[in-house]
Amino acid sequence: MKFSESECGTSRLGGVSLVSTQPREHGCCPRVDYHTRPVRSAPPRGGVSGILSGMNPSPPIHVPVLPTEVLQWIDPQPGQIIVDGTLGGGGHTRMLAERLQGEGFVLSLDRDPRAIAAAERNLAGLPVKIAQSNYCDMADVLREIDVPAVDAVLLDIGLSSDQLADRERGFSFDSDGELDLRFNTDEGLPAWQLLQRLKENEIADLIYQFGEERFSRRIARRIVEARTSGQPIRTSAALADLVRRSVPRTEQRIDPATRTFQALRIAVNRELESLALGLQRIPDLLKPGGKLAIISFHSLEDRPVKKAFRNDPRLEALTKKPIVASEAELAQNPRSRSAKMRVARRR
Repeated sequence: MKFSESECGTSRLGGVSLVSTQPREHGCCPRVDYHTRPVRSAPPRGGVSGILSGMNPSPPIHVPVLPTEVLQWIDPQPGQIIVDGTLGGGGHTRMLAERLQGEGFVLSLDRDPRAIAAAERNLAGLPVKIAQSNYCDMADVLREIDVPAVDAVLLDIGLSSDQLADRERGFSFDSDGELDLRFNTDEGLPAWQLLQRLKENEIADLIYQFGEERFSRRIARRIVEARTSGQPIRTSAALADLVRRSVPRTEQRIDPATRTFQALRIAVNRELESLALGLQRIPDLLKPGGKLAIISFHSLEDRPVKKAFRNDPRLEALTKKPIVASEAELAQNPRSRSAKMRVARRR
């Protein structure tokens, strides 16, 4: 199964920048519209601004991975402009912004409107500008605020603990909520609809390609059997139960459903397309000597990052091997065990 590369174009409507992804050919995933909302600064302490503040978000529970290493390698300095392309729970943004000591700012992007809403509240008073956007469309956001180039870009590609705790979108395996898995529910199809539309071989290929799951064909067959019997998979709990019954039990540390959920999440959010586009575009947005740090969590992400840092003539790789979490961090934050960070510098 092949997912087509995307071409992005920009249009304006009512003061909101809309960046749409137009696939050259139809794959199993629908066309995605990336909505880039206007950039706005974090409000003063004690205040909340922006059109998303009515969501009344909870305080973030996500713990940023590799915090010491991120600060060491990016080395933020007062007066710099740094982009956190994956805002998430805002932990990395906060660390970077505090190092700027009120001079310069961090531009933080995220596709998830709930992450944006939480950041407006939790990052109040810091030198932070926030925009709802895919990081692969960073150039459009920088153009909007008249910034031609930046000093550093950080991408932490993965699922935040706050999203895992969001039972409404189905990121948690045991959630009775709909199997949605989209970062932004205004984009594309939810995962349960994808499973109803795809043929058995397409589901198997998707799970194998994006989840590296050896039992993808068995899982796909049972998904289609459930569909044809009038009981299609609609919830995360139902899918997790089906996968656990399909995959032999082993001594592995991860839940048997992990790879299947990863595959569907990558597919509905077109994550690898975003990464490919980001690797093409971001180097041109860095000042000479500017740094690009990317944290990945599985080989599907790490391989293209490694290749780009090695082969892109615009970049000089600074890390020969990926940076991983220390034993102390692993003890405090077990979810950091899969994190790998690579850093490159703009020539």
